[in-house]
Amino acid sequence: MSGRHRIEFQWRGRDGRTETVCAKDEELILDAAERAGIGLPFGCRTGACATCTGRLLEGKVEHIRLPRGLKSEFEQDGYVLLCIARARADCRIEVGSDVQTDLVTNPWK
Repeated sequence: MSGRHRIEFQWRGRDGRTETVCAKDEELILDAAERAGIGLPFGCRTGACATCTGRLLEGKVEHIRLPRGLKSEFEQDGYVLLCIARARADCRIEVGSDVQTDLVTNPWK
């Protein structure tokens, strides 16, 4: 597979802002966003911390290595780590710091 994939980022929240980039086939999704001047949260860039979590709404991505910061049940629910993920089709991905909080349980609730 070679070429480019259209990635639409959709922010959760009241404004529902969206931005779109075109990612090269071998380009990491976080890198494509940065190249386009789109600021997304990230931390380690190795797939260990889950700060860069997005939720795949449409399309297909693949992680270039095991996403250590993502439990398998979250991966099955469509969550991806954008720092180690490449698009394999056009995608729509929910992003922003609120998405990462889906993965954290609050013991005080």
